[in-house]
Amino acid sequence: MKQGFIKVAAITPKIKVADPQYNAKEIGKEIEKAVQRGAKLIVFPELCLTGYTCGDLFLQELLLTQALEALSEVTAATEDSDALVFVGLPVVKRHKLYNVAAVLQDGEVLAFIPKRFIPAYAEFYETRHFEPGNFKPEPFLYEGKEIPFGTDILFHVEGVRGLLVGCEICEDIWAPEPPATAHALDGATVIVNLSASNETVGKDVYREMLVKSASARQISAYIFTSAGEGESTQDLVFGGHNIIAENGIVLAQAKRFETGAIYADIDIHRLDHERRRMSTYRGESMREHRIVSVRMEEEETFLERRFSARPFVPDQAQEREKRCDEIFSIQSYGLKKRLEHTGCRSAVLGISGGLDSTLALLVTARAFDMLGLSRDKITSVTMPCFGTTDRTYDNACGLARLLGTTLREVDIKEAVNVHFRDIGQEERCHDVTYENAQARERTQVLMDIANQTGGLVIGTGDMSELALGWATYNGDHMSMYGVNAGVPKTLVRHLVHYYADTCDDAALKAILMDILETPVSPELLPPVDGMIAQRTEDLVGPYELHDFFLYYMLRCGFAPAKVYRVACMAFAGIYDNDVILKWLKTFYQRFFSQQFKRSCLPDGPKVGSVALSPRGDLRMPSDAVATAWLTQLEEL
Repeated sequence: MKQGFIKVAAITPKIKVADPQYNAKEIGKEIEKAVQRGAKLIVFPELCLTGYTCGDLFLQELLLTQALEALSEVTAATEDSDALVFVGLPVVKRHKLYNVAAVLQDGEVLAFIPKRFIPAYAEFYETRHFEPGNFKPEPFLYEGKEIPFGTDILFHVEGVRGLLVGCEICEDIWAPEPPATAHALDGATVIVNLSASNETVGKDVYREMLVKSASARQISAYIFTSAGEGESTQDLVFGGHNIIAENGIVLAQAKRFETGAIYADIDIHRLDHERRRMSTYRGESMREHRIVSVRMEEEETFLERRFSARPFVPDQAQEREKRCDEIFSIQSYGLKKRLEHTGCRSAVLGISGGLDSTLALLVTARAFDMLGLSRDKITSVTMPCFGTTDRTYDNACGLARLLGTTLREVDIKEAVNVHFRDIGQEERCHDVTYENAQARERTQVLMDIANQTGGLVIGTGDMSELALGWATYNGDHMSMYGVNAGVPKTLVRHLVHYYADTCDDAALKAILMDILETPVSPELLPPVDGMIAQRTEDLVGPYELHDFFLYYMLRCGFAPAKVYRVACMAFAGIYDNDVILKWLKTFYQRFFSQQFKRSCLPDGPKVGSVALSPRGDLRMPSDAVATAWLTQLEEL
């Protein structure tokens, strides 16, 4: 459970209807297997000790007595384990029958959670046998001990910060006001649901939607376990459709009609982080919950959960294409509105033949199309200087022409040399002044041309560069509207590729594909044998790593050690662990030290769940230090 990860299991055993002793043995075997696999929360279906489909046999005293005896056997199977186990059975209280979940740990019954909403419609007639459960917990005498009996019971797990478990049963999730809502508002981060949900055509889709939406609304993990093989098929069929979701995302899902177990690694600390950042998530329900404390030994969970190496980029091609089109639309509509508001009917961009300026030009062309403006009102400015190569120069010019923009070339070498002489900079000294003077000269040229044409200077820098501060202050750092400010570098590449694949222009596609194959570089140092001498990723590290770090730090709130752990998993076989650690330290150092550049960013549209705008998502002081973050990495 270190770093907030906990392994959970949703298990559907093969049972026999009305045979609690057989069922107890099967459940005991499944508990043993789950514990061996490292599961700490183990959930079985509704009424699984007897079978959900017992019908009027639920009125038979023998079945009810044997169910309690079977519960004792299952409880014994949990001895010497700190896993929290939920198992369903019928229980009599004050001459009435209740459909309950027994909660077990280390050979003890901790509580009985009754089903609150009892269905009596369509194929369901549970009200014939069962009473609705009480909210407020009451003492219930079981094997000589008073056990809390009620819906409003939460299990506080000592040893796992933020882990509080609530329970509901089947129909409860279908109700307008499910018990889980109150559980979550009073702090529950994990909800378990013991269910016997039968199969009808299309019900699986609805069931999955319910579980996903419940976990999203509650910002919780949700473990849904359903009855399966062994239940009576007299009138119904149960498919064992088990689902484990976390904050609206399905982590694991059983294949229906195949009895068995599914496992997932839930991230409790991420749920905690999400609740803290959501101002509309208010704690405390109108009900008072009984808190039962349980102890779990803190240990490192063996993770089966997978982390995408490119969290900003969808894995599936169809979803990726949809995402790219949506982002193009967000960027273009943002620029369209800014042009309309300012009354500008022209735009100015510096084009380098690199990815970022290419994307910015494509977005600007689309915005002009939306406005019904001629693309020749877009001035594409190429400004060759000491580091410009023929390849990038040719691609920049070719792209500008093919898109129908007005191409303008301003060679800035002489202007920069004059500036060097003015400030006493040696031309042979290729230091940061040598580089930044070129970037600032280019920005001055763009601003002045914008004045000439009555246009806006469109910024080209992307979010990854802003995160690292890889921008010249008041150079490429500055513009009048930054269309790429919300787009990370890994996604810039896919956006350009998407445009190439969908533009229906062979010549344009050829240029875009060559730009995609060109090394990322600011081209501020002289070429070597005509080739790019300055590769950005050799200097600051691979962008795919930095985008990964950025996502899990800002979006998920991971601490450095946790970012490192999941990065080593995601990039196994691609980067050595020591390489990942090196660039992770670089990321934190640059992210903190370069906030002053982000504090005065130009406007630009947010496109995803991570953004760096000082007016929006990231209100970070420019003088914050990275000491605590870097110290944790030194301890690895």
